[in-house]
Amino acid sequence: MRALTYHGTKDVRVDTVPDPEIINPRDAVIKITSTAICGSDLHLYDGVIPGTLNGDILGHEFMGEVVETGPKSTLKKGQRVVVPFTISCGKCYFCEKQQFSACDNANPAEKQDMTEQLYGHAVGGLFGYSHLTGGFSGGQAEYVRVPYSDVGPIVVPDHLDDDKVLFLSDILPTGWMAADNADIEEGDTVAVWGCGPVGLFCIQSALLMGADRVIAIDHYSRRLELARQAGAQVIDFKQTNVTEALMEMTGGIGPDAVIDAVGMESHGFSLGDQAQAFNLADTIKQKVGIGADRGGALREAIFACRKGGRLSMPGVYGGFVDKFPLGALMEKGIQIKSGQTHVQRYLNQLLRLIEEDKIDTTFMISHRLPLEEAPKGYKNFKDNQNDWTKVVLKPGV
Repeated sequence: MRALTYHGTKDVRVDTVPDPEIINPRDAVIKITSTAICGSDLHLYDGVIPGTLNGDILGHEFMGEVVETGPKSTLKKGQRVVVPFTISCGKCYFCEKQQFSACDNANPAEKQDMTEQLYGHAVGGLFGYSHLTGGFSGGQAEYVRVPYSDVGPIVVPDHLDDDKVLFLSDILPTGWMAADNADIEEGDTVAVWGCGPVGLFCIQSALLMGADRVIAIDHYSRRLELARQAGAQVIDFKQTNVTEALMEMTGGIGPDAVIDAVGMESHGFSLGDQAQAFNLADTIKQKVGIGADRGGALREAIFACRKGGRLSMPGVYGGFVDKFPLGALMEKGIQIKSGQTHVQRYLNQLLRLIEEDKIDTTFMISHRLPLEEAPKGYKNFKDNQNDWTKVVLKPGV
């Protein structure tokens, strides 16, 4: 089959690789009909995620048709399914608490030592996201093996096009869980850093959960326009001092909840000498590979949040953040929630909202490409983020 594979920093290629096979009784094999490039894929592309090896098949946002099943799979050949990016057994301590991304059994035991030393506990398994999370082949391919297929995939009705349901695999439940983690109350003001796909779904989700207004921060003009279309007020951080603007917009109180939808490669230089100095130092440290994440958006969100407010952090972090304002977090009494998304917890609810036309999942798609042009998609999604807001790949086209 054909699949997108990693060959080093900013080097991805479509290669011919072996077809996936059923290995365990609960497995299924899916023929991919749609797959997408996620913002977190760019962390792999940029070479800042350890444990990514030459030849690894990337991609964790995908859906398709069931073509083969193991004897203990609950899926049937011919069904259309969306597959969560998190791999979960459904039976361990964490899965039974619906904390599916923390599954204790999905990440193979021989892989767990790497993250146990880094984080204190082994992390769960993810598709196409380095050997730290299990080394599972991803879905930017013609076919993919799906472990625990009786737990993860959701069967979708034929009357819903791929574009309407594809993002159930990751970014829609990620945006929803981010808003859920912000403990939004009726009348709240919520500020969202980053108007990429996850940030845009954070906006939609926060408003559906009762926020009175959402303020979105970015600097790409098209992303800011998409945020407006989703119902947000916007701030261009290259034109405006974000903290000062948020204080003015909230009568000096600050937002009730803040959401960092940017993560470890925060690259913007917000106005203010201290912020620029911190961002420059973060960039240098990350480039030399000492495990330092760039936390500019996170720092700014903490400083802007009101006293007694809430911080939700769906943005991906993998290492350490320098100059973390722990004092501000404690002295202001800010609550913080984060984590990889427990996708399976939200799927049925979100599918229902899609069918009721309460969530629009298609407005951010800017480009659809055949799988063979995936390297072009990665390069432009990285280098031309104003115009390439979301890329969907179509194998076999």
